[in-house]
Amino acid sequence: MKVAVFTHPDCAAHDMGGGHPERPARLAAVNDALTADGLADWLEWREAPLVEREALLRVHPAAHVDRLFDSAPTRGEWRLDGDTLMMPATLTAARRAAGAAIAATDAVLSGECEAAFCSVRPPGHHAERERPMGFCFFGNVAAAARHALEAHGLERVAICDFDVHHGNGTEDLVADDPRILFCSTFEFPQFPGYYGDDVPGQRVNCPLSPGTDGQAMREAVERRWLPALENFAPQLVLVSAGFDAHRDDPIGGLAWNEDDFHWVTERIGDIADRHAGGRIVSVLEGGYDLDALGRSAAAHVRALLRQP
Repeated sequence: MKVAVFTHPDCAAHDMGGGHPERPARLAAVNDALTADGLADWLEWREAPLVEREALLRVHPAAHVDRLFDSAPTRGEWRLDGDTLMMPATLTAARRAAGAAIAATDAVLSGECEAAFCSVRPPGHHAERERPMGFCFFGNVAAAARHALEAHGLERVAICDFDVHHGNGTEDLVADDPRILFCSTFEFPQFPGYYGDDVPGQRVNCPLSPGTDGQAMREAVERRWLPALENFAPQLVLVSAGFDAHRDDPIGGLAWNEDDFHWVTERIGDIADRHAGGRIVSVLEGGYDLDALGRSAAAHVRALLRQP
């Protein structure tokens, strides 16, 4: 299995200040863990490009994109909500994160690699159509899904979102698009505090109670996700990979471990193998305990490599 990793130093330059959990050290924790776990030599490392405005317009209205592009501060900060700030380096980092998801989709669909992992920040799955929130500015995975459909001519793309927080932004951005199946697991109640009803063939939400362990997650995935994914038969699987469901994470209240992230990635890989020629693009979302984040991301990438 040939797996590419898309990343860029610009993604570490975005810094929302001391004490903020979505901090630059997250990127080093992931990339260092891939090396320490002996995976680096199995991976093809690539530079994340800057996303083009047109790719963002597939999921966000022009007013939202123009507002962030034109109002990005050259000094100081711009507070968009209680915990989402733009600094001078933020726009470039956000464009690299979305650009990685687009470039990884191109690489997988062109056959340059079978799967890809985007080790980038800021995350994206909370960014709604006209509202940056929850550390997120652009819908990275949603933009990649629409790119696959509209630039590559695919007919069906699945998004699998595992994170302690619901991917409300992705849900908002792909709502009412029958070409996209959105499957999500998350703790509830937890930020953002809302989620949509299931829609056959389009949306499968699996809220989990605080304290839910990996076994209960596995049962929910087997009972809810997998039948929907089998019926949908996606031609590409995108993953919002959030590792804040780990039991050691300071923000979340779930109790998963590294083996659980490996297991759910294997199940996603099984779907991709049967229906999508093994084609998977994964994009980093949450995960705020640095050690747990690194170990979990390494387990996830091992499963993308089809390694135990």
